[in-house]
Amino acid sequence: METRAHFTREEINSTVWEVPEKYTHLKQIGTGAYGSVCSALNEKNKEKVAIKKLHRPFQSEIFAKRAYRELRLLKHMKHENVIGLIDVFTPALSLDDFQDFYLVMPYMFTDLSKVRGQLSEDKVQFLVYQMLCGLRYIHKAGIIHRDLKPGNLAVNQDCELKILDFGLARSTDAEMTGYVVTRWYRAPEVILNWMHYTQTVDIWSVGCIMAEMINGKTLFKGKDYMDQLTQIMKVTGVPGPEFIQKLDTPEARNYVKGLPRYPRKDFSMLFPRASAHGVDLLEKMLVLDGDERPTAELALEHPYFDNLRDPDDFPEPLPYDDSHDNDTLSLDEWKRLCFREVKSFVPFPRRDSKRKNTLTMSP
Repeated sequence: METRAHFTREEINSTVWEVPEKYTHLKQIGTGAYGSVCSALNEKNKEKVAIKKLHRPFQSEIFAKRAYRELRLLKHMKHENVIGLIDVFTPALSLDDFQDFYLVMPYMFTDLSKVRGQLSEDKVQFLVYQMLCGLRYIHKAGIIHRDLKPGNLAVNQDCELKILDFGLARSTDAEMTGYVVTRWYRAPEVILNWMHYTQTVDIWSVGCIMAEMINGKTLFKGKDYMDQLTQIMKVTGVPGPEFIQKLDTPEARNYVKGLPRYPRKDFSMLFPRASAHGVDLLEKMLVLDGDERPTAELALEHPYFDNLRDPDDFPEPLPYDDSHDNDTLSLDEWKRLCFREVKSFVPFPRRDSKRKNTLTMSP
């Protein structure tokens, strides 16, 4: 951790950035409700990075808790298909003047929401494989992402993919809430607001994204929640009584019972450009009942990935310790926890990908 003397200060789009002097050429590349992101060059190793500055992380207990959770999750992730931390720093020398911290991550070329049109089967295969490798790791750590969508999947020019944005990810055992995933990629059990869904909500999202890459258009483009559910049922077919019994509320059960009797569509007709194995994988992921969908680990055993599968892609994570996720702490306590996490950061030696890949990506 460098001292304040080795920091430079500049204003970028009305936001003050104080960063170690080794980071130069800052340029804003994104902004949102919770922070801004700049690309930068690390002069020591000439590596291009993305630096995220959280927007006033200690303005309230809720913001501070969210900042703490994001920092902890990013520190935990050590897989080449999941975004992780290269560095974390604060210009503050002590807890008393600790107001901001910055997260340094690998710079990525673009994200899948900016990649337009149909993709070739080998690209789809490689990208979906990487999504599932990343999800396998996340899920084995005990985390559900819950917000998988094209905009949260960063890709480099060589088609290497990283899962982004754990702002809304919660540990598997935490209480579930219904308003998380961007609607078009949201699993039906989330729309129906079950309280106890599982990691297979992320598998549904992968199915939606895979379908979009194959056909070049969004699979389920609902205008609202109920329209979204209707669009889904028109493809999956209306469920039988076993599924309906699993629904938590009488309202959800009555709504599904009242739907027209849509039959399940023929996926080979729906995805004429996909191979037989690709169609089969989509059929398994886009199943209405989350209990019937494969886990990420099981999906990776599918023949669709026979030419890609490599044991090195499946490292075992440590379980994520979410002991503070449900705590109600004071602002000062959250601040102290964040400061401790920033100060205790140790860089993880990142593995260069050994995957043989000749694919290229252009938005």
